[in-house]
Parts: sequence; structure tokens; C-alpha cells
Amino acid sequence: MRFARSVGLLLSAAAVVLWAYGVTVLQPLTEPIGPWSERLPGNNAYWARDLRFMAIMAVAVGLVLAARGHLRWSRSAVLLGGCWVAADVAIDRVDPIGVQATVLLAVGGCAVLGALAATLWWRERGAPSAQGGEAPSAAERRTLTGAACVAGVLTLVAAGIESPTDREPELNQGALATAALLVVLAVGAALAAAPARSRARVWLAAGLAVAALVGVALVRAVGPGTRLLPETALGAVLLTGVTLLAWDWPGGRPIWRHHALAALAALLGPMAFLLATAIPMMILLPIGATFTELAGNSPINAADSDLLVSLCGLLSGLAMALLLTRPAVTDRR
Repeated sequence: MRFARSVGLLLSAAAVVLWAYGVTVLQPLTEPIGPWSERLPGNNAYWARDLRFMAIMAVAVGLVLAARGHLRWSRSAVLLGGCWVAADVAIDRVDPIGVQATVLLAVGGCAVLGALAATLWWRERGAPSAQGGEAPSAAERRTLTGAACVAGVLTLVAAGIESPTDREPELNQGALATAALLVVLAVGAALAAAPARSRARVWLAAGLAVAALVGVALVRAVGPGTRLLPETALGAVLLTGVTLLAWDWPGGRPIWRHHALAALAALLGPMAFLLATAIPMMILLPIGATFTELAGNSPINAADSDLLVSLCGLLSGLAMALLLTRPAVTDRR
């Protein structure tokens, strides 16, 4: 995709702004006043943290898109995401608030992003995979398709995120903005993974993006606790569309039986993987509680669980990537 670098960096910068807004505006809304036991938060209380973490993951996916799946860029994107999460916890502990803090964090984050991108571009200049006109290699296509799968599953998590009251208008705004950004990243990465750009794929990408954005809005319009079916449908449409964009079209058209199997995996896989990752975290691995403690926030009350749904989404997205990146990035008749 000719404009992958500029589009990926622009989307990463948008994710940085979302992250800064989440730290300074959304996070203070989720922190209870006082440490008294009757005020301890419940399930999904720290929804702003999950939206921030998904914004950080979106920064990494945007870098992978900007690099068109180049291995060194992709490794650096993952490393940046891990360091950014650590920085987020430290910043959360300080409790910044206000417009000035939002601008400062957004500018600082974009500066870090720009410095990393400039360094990587300088080190990779002249390499064939870094040139806009070259088709991505098979390994780069797998990386891009995997990134699209991760963004697709994270879209479901962002679209369906809840809070103990579900009355905060900022929750809907933040969830819609984060999910919309992830939709664009998923579609963009899938289109960049295509072996060749064609008018049919471009129109398919546009239609998929519109359908997924409408799906996100419909998921948020449904009441909390009843979003499972629309989320499942959204995941099936988005991830099946990713395979249609990214996989080969021998003879100029998709191999429909392959995409039928992909649709079945997209229908059943995301929710199954989300459940399979959430249960161990609730019972055996209190990762969310550890992050809450490190950030200096009040613990979740004993009757509920401190689940880091953004991490569940990341692990489930990687699992879906294992299913959907291999079958047809080359013609396997």
C-alpha cells in the first residue's frame, strides 16, 4: 500500500492523543474518593485503564502498518508498547489532570513516536522492504495480517467495554473512539498485507471499514450485559473481511472455501479465546490487581475481580493471528 507509512504514523499519533486523554481525563473519573471499604470499586471499574492500554497497542499496530510489516520495525513497536505501558503505570501514579497535562503528554508521546520512526527509517533507508513501491514479502504479509487480527479482536473488547454503572457519557465516547481507531488499523493492515493493490480490494476495504464502524456503534447502542451477540457478529464480519483483504486471490478471485473456514473461526474464535484467557486471570493470575497496586489505586473489592480485559484482547488477538495468518498468504490449492 503506497501510503502505508504516512497512514500508519498518523494513526499511531491519533492513538497517542487518545492515550493522553485517557490518562488525564478518563482515569480520574474511575478512581473512588477515599480508601473506605464501602467505597471500594467493583468489576470493570478501571475501564479507562483498559482503553489506554488498547490505545498503546494501537500505537504499536500503527508502527507495524507504517513499516509494512518489516521485522525490525515490528520488534521495535512491540518493545515500545511494553515500555509505554510501564510509563503509563508510573504516570497514573502521579495522577495528572487538566488540559495542560493532556497537551504535555500528547506532545511528548508524539515526540517519542516520531523519534523512533525517524531512527528506524534512517537505519532501514535503501532496503527494498522499506520502499513504498515494493510488494511486501511473505513474512511481512504474515506480520501485517497478524497485526490486523490483533486490532480486530481489540475492536470487540473496546466496543463492548463496561463499567460498574455504565452511566458515564465519557465511557461511550472513549469506547467509540478507541474501537473506531482499531477498526481503521485492522482494515489498513489487512489491505497492506495484500500481495497487490487492486480496485476491488480498495472498495472491499472501504466497505468493510464502514460496516465495522456501524457495527461498533450498534454494539454500544445495546445495553450492558446483552452485547455478546452483536460483538460476535462484529468479530465475524471484521476478521473475515481481514482474510478477504489479506489473502491471495488466485485467478483474480478469492478461494471461497478457505474464507468460509475463516468465517467460522472468526465467528467462534474471539469469544472462545477471550473466555479462555479471562478465567485464568480471574482465578490464578491477578495481573489486573498488580497493575492497580503499582498505579497506587484502590483495590477491587473481594466480591469482584480486577480483570485486565485489554490484555485478554491482546492474547486472544494473537491466538486468532495464529489461525488466520497461515492458510492463504500464498496460494495453497
